Amino acid sequence: MTLYGTPLSGHAHRVEAFLNILGLPYRYVEANAEVRRSESFLALNPFGQIPVLVDGDLVLPDSVAILVYLADRYDGSGLWNPKVPEEAAQVQRWLSIAAGDLRFGPALARILTLWGGAGSLTDAQRVAERVLRFMDSHLDGRYWLAAVRPTIADIACYAYVARAPEGRIPLDPYPAVRRWLERVEAIPALPPMPQSAIPQTA
Repeated sequence: MTLYGTPLSGHAHRVEAFLNILGLPYRYVEANAEVRRSESFLALNPFGQIPVLVDGDLVLPDSVAILVYLADRYDGSGLWNPKVPEEAAQVQRWLSIAAGDLRFGPALARILTLWGGAGSLTDAQRVAERVLRFMDSHLDGRYWLAAVRPTIADIACYAYVARAPEGRIPLDPYPAVRRWLERVEAIPALPPMPQSAIPQTA
């Protein structure tokens, strides 16, 4: 099994973390911008994006799709991507939030702050604050996002929330979110999301 990613990509971190949690052996290939423009990489993902997982004959881009695949293929307990309809629906809801508001909020704010690019930092911070307020309210009295135990929803949402301060979004106003981050980081074998070498400004 081979994972293509970069250390500071929250999308790639989701997959790396879950592979470690499941105890699956894999080869990590760092796919920087130059690699992602290469013909060999574009043959794996024509969009030139990371992560990409190669498992035998399967070539699978997209972090959320990879999490679902790994859970269904390799998690014998069936708990990380539950099939009980109520829990399954909650997992899907949070996977959608991870691909939506978290991507266009904390993730985009971090990108714009650290590396620049197209987009409005103010708008991204506004989206981030909205989703963090919602998460904080949701987690008040709950340990995990979608079930009574951790699921792939928690893995999908972790990285960009943990590094929200790198997008000038402080986490001090969100005590339930901070407690949740501590619980996620205590999951055995889960590596914390690396910090950028660029000083945080939040």
